[in-house]
Amino acid sequence: MVKSKKVKKKSIKKDKNAKKIEIAEKNESGASIDDAFTDDSDVVYAPTKPRKEMKLGLSNKEIENELDGAEEEAEEIGEKINGEGEIGQREVTFKTSKPIAKIKKGDKIKIDGLEYEVDSHYILIDHGSTKEMAIEIFNPKTDKDFQLRYFDDQVESTLDLYELQEILYVKKPFMKIEW
Repeated sequence: MVKSKKVKKKSIKKDKNAKKIEIAEKNESGASIDDAFTDDSDVVYAPTKPRKEMKLGLSNKEIENELDGAEEEAEEIGEKINGEGEIGQREVTFKTSKPIAKIKKGDKIKIDGLEYEVDSHYILIDHGSTKEMAIEIFNPKTDKDFQLRYFDDQVESTLDLYELQEILYVKKPFMKIEW
């Protein structure tokens, strides 16, 4: 007898829940979720709000002057870090025993009195009429990596030295190079 009462209670609960769901479905009005988003051509969106200008106490002209000054200062710092400057300011002394194209792995290159060993020599970028070349070098004493970059048709005016710092090559100035 106990089993039959439990079974009857469960079936009564199931019947009540089914009736509630059925009533809720009948009372629903409107569209289903799928139908609600199918045709939104008649939807009118509110106009965007006008943007408020922030007042910092400086006029637009004063802000532009501050920006110009900051940009110039950033350029000067970048030039100092990368060893750049006025055109013609750089004077590099070359002492060569063979053409730069003949430099290969194992050769020695002296830059400002320090001796480096060539690791590889390859085309960095082929620009069509000219090629940007790279010579990977390293200092055997400190095990620091460097790169000499140049354009094959203008070696003396375009030769630059870069030092690998973490994952980035940073341009370094130099005065004398020998190979």
